[in-house]
Amino acid sequence: MKKLFYPSLTKPQLEKKFKKLRKLKYNQFRWWRMYDNPVKPLDKRAPLRDRILNGDFDFSHYSYQAQWCEHEINEIWDKHYPDIGKFNEETSLLRTRRTRLLEDFEKDEKEKLTTLNKEFTNNFRCNKKQVEEEMLECVGDLIDLYYIIADKYKIVFTPSPLKRRGRPKKVI
Repeated sequence: MKKLFYPSLTKPQLEKKFKKLRKLKYNQFRWWRMYDNPVKPLDKRAPLRDRILNGDFDFSHYSYQAQWCEHEINEIWDKHYPDIGKFNEETSLLRTRRTRLLEDFEKDEKEKLTTLNKEFTNNFRCNKKQVEEEMLECVGDLIDLYYIIADKYKIVFTPSPLKRRGRPKKVI
């Protein structure tokens, strides 16, 4: 029988991914989200290398949750194949959840990519086009891309981890 969706990961693979995430309690304003990242992202003033190693720019977990919904929709499809009305009734919430998770995924990935591009151009002597070319040529992980760009382009700016607020010290 034909399936509606073809998720890239199987259910056991998704369960392994979910073990690394934190299960969320029900939230009436974000009811479609089931899991969240347990590691807090570092402050934007932290060095880029540390933010990459912390996982601030890793693949968004919303995709895994959407794939889980696709598996559940496929199971309901197998159960109610000839009866489309019953299928639509049972999967309306799952389809809405999947749609919202994919919207969150696209928004999150776009934000991460623009932030990463901006950080590379701020920290190294390169422009957006050069960073995009390096991203397309890189075969390894994100930290490999960082080291490739660090080798090719010189470091321009390293933000200090502590920025003080208030009145500056007196110079004698």
